[in-house]
Amino acid sequence: MSLLREAERCLGNFQKFNKSLNAFTNGAWNERLLLDRVKESDIRCESGNSRSPIEGRLVAIKDNICTFDYPTTCASGILKGFNSPFDATVVKRLRDSGALVVGKTNLDEFGMGSHSTHSRFGAVKHLRTGPNGERLSPGGSSGGSAVAVASGQCYAALGTDTGGSVRLPASYCGVVGFKPSYGLVSRWGVVAYANSLDTVGVLAKDSRTAKDVHNIIDGYDSQDPTSVPISTRTRIAGLRARRQKNTPFRIGVPIEYNVEELSPVIRQVWVRTLQHLKHVGHEIYPVSLPATQQALSAYYVLAPAEASSNLARYDGVRYGSRNGADDAVGGVLYAGTRGQGFGDEVKRRILLGAYSLSAEAMNNYFIQAQRVRRLVQQDFNSAFSLPNALSPPSDSDPAPEETGRARSSPTVDVLLCPTAPTPPPTLESLSGKSPLEAYVNDVFTVPASLAGLPAISLPVKFSGEGADTCGVDSVGMQIIAQYGDDELVFDVAKVIEEWGRVC
Repeated sequence: MSLLREAERCLGNFQKFNKSLNAFTNGAWNERLLLDRVKESDIRCESGNSRSPIEGRLVAIKDNICTFDYPTTCASGILKGFNSPFDATVVKRLRDSGALVVGKTNLDEFGMGSHSTHSRFGAVKHLRTGPNGERLSPGGSSGGSAVAVASGQCYAALGTDTGGSVRLPASYCGVVGFKPSYGLVSRWGVVAYANSLDTVGVLAKDSRTAKDVHNIIDGYDSQDPTSVPISTRTRIAGLRARRQKNTPFRIGVPIEYNVEELSPVIRQVWVRTLQHLKHVGHEIYPVSLPATQQALSAYYVLAPAEASSNLARYDGVRYGSRNGADDAVGGVLYAGTRGQGFGDEVKRRILLGAYSLSAEAMNNYFIQAQRVRRLVQQDFNSAFSLPNALSPPSDSDPAPEETGRARSSPTVDVLLCPTAPTPPPTLESLSGKSPLEAYVNDVFTVPASLAGLPAISLPVKFSGEGADTCGVDSVGMQIIAQYGDDELVFDVAKVIEEWGRVC
């Protein structure tokens, strides 16, 4: 298909689905300008002067990533009408590669949510409906990006992943969602939620497309203090080069992920995927990651703590909207602005974070959560055969037996587990649930985020009774690898993808 025909198809899908699915925060595209640029890209490709594999492709950007030509609101009233004077580094790299940015996608406010319902633009709707006609949850917080890809409104989309916000919606919507190793992709120009966890990920129809987009945005950025330097990238490449070529993958199965709450449909697909991998010659091993049982609790202490600090800057004075009439409540200049500008979920997490950072709670919550995070990282390091390039062995690190956790033996290349414990719920069913129940959706995605590891969610098709009761025909399987081993994640994904889409 030519680039022009593909762009026209995306534009047609945008006109067809934009109002009903609410995937974008911008109301319209400049179609004439867009098609003119696609024609220019078509000419370059035909003459052999294509700048990249995504030349002339339409890419959507999550609305918490800065763009100079579209407002950046984070789906929040406090940033209503805010226009960034610059592009984020990832957006600039996409434009330099010939990709065409088509708009900003809807999300949970400031990326805080698991179902893309906490947005001032309204909830994002799943492309599919449940057995009784109810709309399904698209997942969050990058639900708009996932729905835009699933409905063919764009070629690929960028999202942000703090605790699973790319992988969870990818699982629910039947697309590929990739979260890179922390620090490999620049965060400059990305509105911060939790600095030590935020990563920019990719949502696409298949792993090859996700890999092409990731290769464009990957790279050191001097403007981002958390960007992995070139020396460390070289060390990572050296560690990967030691791995033997053309050998079967050693795939670990985390036994702690086989929880009672796991849906029978999800468990069935997980087992079938493992059986297929074993059938084609790869090796399967059970792996124990005991600290991951506390990972979710640690995450919901650490992430709100960082968020409460990051969101303190939004006062309506320097940028964003300001509610002048009711401000200065209780003598505080910006009390009214923050009270009306932030949504309920953001306020909840600010309060949680502020409390965990308070003098009376710091030791019992924040410090303990950091210790759990360290144990989670050590569990992963013990499981993988590849050393962690950021954690060289040292005399100061306790041995596994000293921490009471046995070392996994043998070690593995990747871990395979479900992305979510259940298929997507209906939006109607979410209204009666507490926020705590919604947080549980991140139970399988949070551990990799705490450790900064690369992970991808792949749709694996299923049939039978599950398809009739779930409203979807695929569920997400998650592949996790050692820090910096992003290439291996795509290699394993390709093996599963070739089987999973036709099984």
